[in-house]
Amino acid sequence: MKVVILAGGLGTRLGERSIDIPKPMVPIGDKPILWHIMRIYAHYGFNDFVLCLGYKGELIKDYFHHYQARVSDCSVNVFTGEIIYHHPERMDWKVTLADTGLTTLKGGRIKRVEKYLTEGTNLLTYGDGVADIDIPALLAHHKKTGRMVTLTGVAPPARFGALTVEGDIVTAYEEKGQAGEGLINGGFMVFEKELLSRLSADEGCDLEYGVFEKLAGEGQIAVYRHGGQWACMDHERDVAHLESLWRSGNAFWKVW
Repeated sequence: MKVVILAGGLGTRLGERSIDIPKPMVPIGDKPILWHIMRIYAHYGFNDFVLCLGYKGELIKDYFHHYQARVSDCSVNVFTGEIIYHHPERMDWKVTLADTGLTTLKGGRIKRVEKYLTEGTNLLTYGDGVADIDIPALLAHHKKTGRMVTLTGVAPPARFGALTVEGDIVTAYEEKGQAGEGLINGGFMVFEKELLSRLSADEGCDLEYGVFEKLAGEGQIAVYRHGGQWACMDHERDVAHLESLWRSGNAFWKVW
């Protein structure tokens, strides 16, 4: 089972931070938020990642290409080029780094990594949100409802897309609606490979607009209610908040 992470957006609301680095590489503590997200999944044994890259994706590639050099002491034989890492970090991760286009929307990005998805069921999330979520419980709920897609419903600020829910089934999806007391899509999704037949590799193929709206109308989206904590890194104030939680030892998403 693969974990697909959408890591190609411009992150324009972060202002100057996103000029030099892609949004998923913005650090919380001394590690990119992307690393934090991957650690959540890896804690539950999901170690096979497919990263949908776009804006400044070469920096994400470079980060993983030289990961051990970043985190370990090393000895280099300048003549032979041999490198010995001392006490390397034992991260049993397989990371597929896929260029999915500079301006491609989310649906197109997912469709473009279809060739790397071998199982019927896969996990999906955004490259900017963290939660103290139980991934196996999310997956079990997805299997129980038998729908094509399961979204994690959370109850944060009202500036995100609102979910209308009846029982465990999403009946409407309104992007950027006023959530009020309802639920919004907090990422941490599960989808059946059948979803890919609803997507195209075109740059303009979105996920929330059109696709999720139609699937909700067909009763093909379930919701997993996450009663714990969730946050996304959408603005500069969000970066400061997550950084403060990490530095103070109160990072709720640190389930590992």
